Amino acid sequence: MTDQPTFVAFLGHRLLARGPAAAVARAAHAAQNETAPLLVFDAATGAPLDLDLRGTAEEAAARVEAVFGAESPRGRGRPKLGVEAREVTLLPRHWDWLRAQPGASVALRKLVEAATRDPRQEARRAQEAAYKFMHAIGGDLPDFEEATRALFARDGDGFAARIAGWPDDIRAHALALARPAFAQTGAKG
Repeated sequence: MTDQPTFVAFLGHRLLARGPAAAVARAAHAAQNETAPLLVFDAATGAPLDLDLRGTAEEAAARVEAVFGAESPRGRGRPKLGVEAREVTLLPRHWDWLRAQPGASVALRKLVEAATRDPRQEARRAQEAAYKFMHAIGGDLPDFEEATRALFARDGDGFAARIAGWPDDIRAHALALARPAFAQTGAKG
């Protein structure tokens, strides 16, 4: 199974496209001569992306897909699980602890899984994603600084109130990115 990342493109303050890399690249290519600024983001992380839109729409889509598209499926065996061998650098006491575990790889995977499921980490990732998006596209919008303060204070109601006057598409995407940050506090977002 492939992991299909999702991207969003905004033309000025209007959502232009949402979807896989190639589809968003085609839409961005078609709109690149518009006078409004064209911004593309990773929909999950809020990170702005720089797409190479030279040439035809299909050429641009192929280049963008090669860089940002889904990973291709792997062959049979362990690699089909996505297992990768990489170097890990630890302190001697960490190696001692790891050697005492029944399986070093299993122990490391369990630690990583536990950390990624930690609601505090999910909330922090949501705050960072929303901030990256907001800063890139809405840094000059009214109440940006107050909205940022509410976001990092995990004040969902305050955040929603501060961005209520923002353009609809920007507000909707910022709320969607930030929602997990407010889940623990019970505040809506």
